[in-house]
Amino acid sequence: MGISRRTFLKGSALAAGAAGAVALNGKPAEADFKKPALRIKGLKTTTTVCPYCAVGCGMIVHTKNGKVVNIEGDPEHPINNGSLCSKGSSLFQVANNDLRLKKVQYRAPNSGKWEEKSWDWAMERIAKLMKESRDNNFIKEEEIDGKTYTVNRNEGMAMIGAAALDNEECYLLGKFARAMGVGYLEHQARI
Repeated sequence: MGISRRTFLKGSALAAGAAGAVALNGKPAEADFKKPALRIKGLKTTTTVCPYCAVGCGMIVHTKNGKVVNIEGDPEHPINNGSLCSKGSSLFQVANNDLRLKKVQYRAPNSGKWEEKSWDWAMERIAKLMKESRDNNFIKEEEIDGKTYTVNRNEGMAMIGAAALDNEECYLLGKFARAMGVGYLEHQARI
């Protein structure tokens, strides 16, 4: 009589389980948190929040000489308990990517080439364009059913928040948007 595949697998599983029980002397293995993990020995450890979505998963980032060498989920974080989705797991590649742009690239209207610009130039241009947009699209009053209402609205601009912002940053962004008269204020997690 031959041994079937199913019988062989059952017997193998029993033998492996018995060998494991004998190796542990009937006691479960315990993790030892007192010894530092060798893979992160000598690295600077920082906690952060994943910037991709509004869930706000906690991450632990390990750096050496200012360069990211390891990113993993924070097991003590109440939201993700150490797990990360595929996007959060790929943040290491975002931080250490030779193709990542680190300087401002600008393409003029109707131009076919990109130019490298300074951060100061970019900030001044953004401020200038925002002021022009506000000046050209600002509505101070609106008449509805024969009554005039003060609206102080800028219909030429929109602002969007991001999941990487904390409460204080969201508060400041909201205050700034309202000071500019922006009515189209949204958060990236809802889009």
